[in-house]
Amino acid sequence: MKNIDAAPAPIGIFDSGVGGLSVLRHIRKQLPSHPIFYLADQLHVPYGPRTLEEVRSFSIAITHFLLEKGARVIVVACNTASAAALHTLRETFPGIPFVGMEPAVKPAASHTTSGVVGVLATPATFQGELFASVVERFAQGIKILKSTCPGLVEEIEAGRVNGTRTQEILHQALDPMLKQNVDTIVLGCTHYPFAIDQIKDIVGTGVEVIDPSPAIARQTERILDQMGWRGNQDLATEIQIYTSGSVVALQHLLPKLLTENYPVNQVNWIKNSVIEPEVS
Repeated sequence: MKNIDAAPAPIGIFDSGVGGLSVLRHIRKQLPSHPIFYLADQLHVPYGPRTLEEVRSFSIAITHFLLEKGARVIVVACNTASAAALHTLRETFPGIPFVGMEPAVKPAASHTTSGVVGVLATPATFQGELFASVVERFAQGIKILKSTCPGLVEEIEAGRVNGTRTQEILHQALDPMLKQNVDTIVLGCTHYPFAIDQIKDIVGTGVEVIDPSPAIARQTERILDQMGWRGNQDLATEIQIYTSGSVVALQHLLPKLLTENYPVNQVNWIKNSVIEPEVS
């Protein structure tokens, strides 16, 4: 229930890089009055090839930082981090609501008529227990085709969404799926929605491409309603973006990914903690 006496609760969002901005833009559209703190851990991008222990450590430190900024709800806008760390985060921060990414296999299994579903995701997502659980629960009798799209995250991080290499990676992933009569594609990495137009061009109008970001925005809204944290404001409020990588590079990339531009702030990793530099 909306609390008419409270200010809208701030939302913390994080990803290994810019992929989570695909989730941020839908949360912004759904919940414009809620301040957002977004951290792109570009020092460590991509998370996909890293160990589960590394990703869990990064996720805990980033969550500490976002909570210190004032976030009341944390959105793990990274499929790899969700698969590796979501359970650990909920144990480490009891009482904090978390929204994680789950491969959209359930809606894909309901949608497919050919019985063939393609999933584009990182190796860590495919290896995680979460993906196996979702397939077991919701995709019995469905043929699941998988591709890790090696190099696609790096191309998107570099702003080369329309580049030749991006096209090559997508064709390598999608052409074999099309030959096997795939009719539904699941985007299992938050970076990949930034290439959704290119993906749709390759697969054609007969194939449904599922971006889970709108569903994540709706789930965030449900949690805020349940907690009574919606507040009474309707005007758009601030978004603060932080990166552990290059501020200049991210500032240059933002206009290519989002319709709005936001300030970008530097953070550093010091002894496994995320720290803002002191302003002199």
